[in-house]
Amino acid sequence: MTETTVRISGYRWVVLLAFMAVIFVNQILWITFASITGPAARFYGVSDLAIAALALSFMVVYIVVSIPASWIIDTYGLRVGVGSGAVLTGVFGLPRGLGGESYTTVLLAQIGVAVAQPFLLNAITTVGARWFPLDERATASGLGTLSMYAGQVTALALTPFLVLATSIPTMLMMYGVLAVAGSLVFLILARERPPTPASADGTGERALVFDGIKLALRQRDFQLTQLIFFIGLGVFNGVETWIEDIVRPRGVSITQAGLVGALLVGAGVFGALVLPTLSDRSRRRVPYIVLALAASTLGLAGITFAQQYGWLLAGAALMGFFLLAAGPIGFQYGAEVTYPAPEGTTNGLLLMIGQVSGILFILAMDAFKVPATGSMTPSLLVLIGLMVVGALLSTQLRESKMIREAP
Repeated sequence: MTETTVRISGYRWVVLLAFMAVIFVNQILWITFASITGPAARFYGVSDLAIAALALSFMVVYIVVSIPASWIIDTYGLRVGVGSGAVLTGVFGLPRGLGGESYTTVLLAQIGVAVAQPFLLNAITTVGARWFPLDERATASGLGTLSMYAGQVTALALTPFLVLATSIPTMLMMYGVLAVAGSLVFLILARERPPTPASADGTGERALVFDGIKLALRQRDFQLTQLIFFIGLGVFNGVETWIEDIVRPRGVSITQAGLVGALLVGAGVFGALVLPTLSDRSRRRVPYIVLALAASTLGLAGITFAQQYGWLLAGAALMGFFLLAAGPIGFQYGAEVTYPAPEGTTNGLLLMIGQVSGILFILAMDAFKVPATGSMTPSLLVLIGLMVVGALLSTQLRESKMIREAP
């Protein structure tokens, strides 16, 4: 490898934006019902848990599809791997709107969209590794993760207003058309790889997918990172899925609940821009992971105890900014400490462990809801304790050899 063969392509930003577009619409479809749980349950004549199952299906399907999706991404590349996710998002997103009057139709279409998710999310670090130099990869992962958060905040904030202005089926139809558009953007603009590698490690010999899994799972720092993702991503999935139920006993309307959820994720959009960029510039990962987990624990405490709407918003903003900013840094850290394991493999393992905890936390939060008032405070207290454990575990991480020794 000579220095002249390593060139950074300006088209990397087009590929990243096209990738972000399809993730954006996929995440809108995931969390559509979180801020209208009560009205949707009444419209379809089902329980709150049945509405939560529409989001829960993404987590269940992710566990089954994640490793095959990572194998396809790492074996056949971005055009086939992410392209499959783009096609599935459009193909099932539109029927969800066309059959929006029926809960069964919506659930089946939701499962189809859920199959698309691991083909998209597992490729976040792969896009960075293919197209970006090492000192831009946490930033690229941050922007890819930002598109997840942007889709979620759009659904949480916009859905209540669309439902009040039109109807649930009409809202679903609007999102279905958007899903087709986002999928086409990726299929038209995305490219497999730049003409020359973006960095010297871009052409190095890589582990095979299943060898990469064994390599990653033997790494002590990756094991700790998995535990941290189990807690952090599980807490986020639980709080986001039940956000309307969490604040409903405090007299908060669905539009106000939507804004709380939107601020939770919207603040994470800014966090995913700021902290990964600082991590790249300082060439350190661990201090930012520790800071993010500690500060987001304080935000979760705010959501748990705040009785005034303003303080509830403040807690959501604090938790979202730091917890969601930890995601892209953690993804990049996991890819670095397990190199030469494929990025799609390590990315998928971290997300999969978070889906497992998300399912457990969501079901437990519903099971331990106070019957008389519907309060979820007992469950939130347990989540605070788990976040403290996660913050303590993060202090035991070691900086990756790749980031320490990079020129």
